[in-house]
Amino acid sequence: MTRLNVNPTRMVMTGLKGRLTTAKRGHKLLKDKQDELMRRFIALAKENRSLREQVEQELQEAFHAFSMASAVMSDPMLENALLSSKQRIGVEVKVDNVMSVRIPDYTFRRTGREKGEEANVFPYGFAQTSVELDVALQKLNAVMDRLLQLAKLEKSCQLMAKEIESTRRRVNALEYRTIPDLEETITYIRMKLEEEDRATITRLLKIKDLISEARTEGRHDIDVLLQTNQ
Repeated sequence: MTRLNVNPTRMVMTGLKGRLTTAKRGHKLLKDKQDELMRRFIALAKENRSLREQVEQELQEAFHAFSMASAVMSDPMLENALLSSKQRIGVEVKVDNVMSVRIPDYTFRRTGREKGEEANVFPYGFAQTSVELDVALQKLNAVMDRLLQLAKLEKSCQLMAKEIESTRRRVNALEYRTIPDLEETITYIRMKLEEEDRATITRLLKIKDLISEARTEGRHDIDVLLQTNQ
C-alpha cells in the first residue's frame, strides 16, 4: 500500500471517500463481468473442442473419398474435372457485441458463377467421372459450413480470452492497488485530523486553566485581553 501525496484536510478526505466508493463499485462490476466472461469462455471452449473433433473426422472422410477417386480416375481426368467451378463463395461478416467483446459472425454466401445461374457443387458432367469424386465433393461441401463455424468459435475464444485478461488486470489493479491506497490515505488523514483536534482541545483546556488561575489571583489583564480580541 502506498499513501497518496495529498493535503490532510477534511475536503480532501471527502473527495477520497467518493473516489473509494466509486472504485469499490467499479471493482464489483468488473468482477461480475470477469466471472460471466469466464463462464461463457468455458462454454465456447467446450463447443469449440467438440466441433473441431467433428470437423477433423469429416475432413478425413472427404480426403479418403478423394483418395479413392484418384485411384479410379487418371490424374489428367481428375484435374480437368476440377479445373473450373460453377459457383462462387463469399463470406458475409457481421459483428455481435457480447459484454464489450466484438464477436465476429461468419456466413457463407453461395452464388452461381454467372449472373442468374444456380450454384452447383459439381463443376463437371457425370459421364466421365467416378461416384467417389461425387461423394468427395459432397462431403467437402458439407463440411465447409462447420469449418466456418469453427473459425468463428476459435476467433471468439481468442477475443474473449484477451478481454478476460484485460478485465483481470483492471480488477487486480483496483483490488490490490487503488482501493488499498485510498483506504490508507483516508486513514492517515483521519488520524491527522483527530490529532489536530486533540491538540486544539488541549490548547483550549490549557488556556482555560490559565484564565481561571489569573482570575483566582485577581489579575484583570486576561479579561482586558479577551475583550480586546472579541
